[in-house]
Amino acid sequence: MPRFQYRAVKPDGEVVEGDLEAVDEAAVVKYLQASGLIPIQARSGGRWWRTFLGRRTVRRLSPAEIGIVTRQLATLLEAGLTLDRSLQILVDLTSEEHLVAVLNDVQSRVRGGATFSSALEAQDGQFPRLYVNMVRAGEASGALDAVLGRLADYLERSAELRSTITSALYYPMILLFVAGFSVIALLVWVVPQFTVLFEDMGAALPLPTQVVVNVGDAFRSYWWAMLSGVALAALAIERLVQRPDVRARLDHWLLDMPLFGDLVWKLETARFSRTLSTLLANGLPLLTALNLAKEVVANHKLSGLLSEASEDLKRGRGLAEPLGRRGALPQLALQMIRVGEESGSLDGMLGKVAQVYDQETRASVQRLLTLLEPLLIIGLGVIVAGIIVSILMAILGANELVF
Repeated sequence: MPRFQYRAVKPDGEVVEGDLEAVDEAAVVKYLQASGLIPIQARSGGRWWRTFLGRRTVRRLSPAEIGIVTRQLATLLEAGLTLDRSLQILVDLTSEEHLVAVLNDVQSRVRGGATFSSALEAQDGQFPRLYVNMVRAGEASGALDAVLGRLADYLERSAELRSTITSALYYPMILLFVAGFSVIALLVWVVPQFTVLFEDMGAALPLPTQVVVNVGDAFRSYWWAMLSGVALAALAIERLVQRPDVRARLDHWLLDMPLFGDLVWKLETARFSRTLSTLLANGLPLLTALNLAKEVVANHKLSGLLSEASEDLKRGRGLAEPLGRRGALPQLALQMIRVGEESGSLDGMLGKVAQVYDQETRASVQRLLTLLEPLLIIGLGVIVAGIIVSILMAILGANELVF
């Protein structure tokens, strides 16, 4: 029998890893659940060749597709349809081949006796770990339709926030592209026309003009080398950022940046609060929910602070106190969490924290763009003005030679 590597969470929130022999992933999940563990991941150790050769050709499900499927499935289950019938309806309604393949595989596993969560987990990472665990909690509580409804709300709100930030960045990106293209066009097509004129007049070019001319010549003659250099630099930076030590230093630096660090903090606070709220509303214990929710936090510094807070939570110190001691969340969020703990409605208060910091994130993005757009325009103006001044200097120098 093949061996499977697994990760699971104990009832006290501790994450455990190991490997065991089993017939398939479903058997591993059943064994872990029978042992009192919450399975997170179970993958065969002998499928490296399929990961290397085949996984790259499989189209991944987008967050939007997962959100739509979740909402439709929740609606069908709430209407009283069985899970098998609901999945069949989704297959009939879907026109995307890659989504149909995933749904067919999930349905076949469910018909074979697997749980819905284990069928989702067997899709080679198509569904996030958080998603699978929330479905598993819904199965355990017998309220899968309600859990899927909350999941759909969670995915839709997360997608809305992501879309808001992305849309806000369109204008600066377009402006930056136009600025770069305009400068390159001046250097490659406009400046050479003046260079020929200066050479015919026999005038010696001033140093600023010579610099501009040389930069234009470099763009015309070595554009392929510059593009290759940019691509290699981007690849090297991507590889470098993937190193844990470099990523940790970068995340520390991002949080310390003025304006941008505040934006990252608020965005992560909204994401963490919404995730933890949804997990608690689905019936997961606080410690388990915290260990799962911290995985959605992309910033390594904040994720480390949340990990330290989870250790204090094991000692019965609540949630707000350890988070506040380490400065993991803003003060307003901490005060709201403390009120939620005192009133016994922590999941609802965390949902309000997420709403507050969604709005704060949007406001921070707008403030950042308000400063960024004029800086881009001024930067473009300075570069273009420098090119024009360098040409005028050469023209004036040539006129002095004539007279």
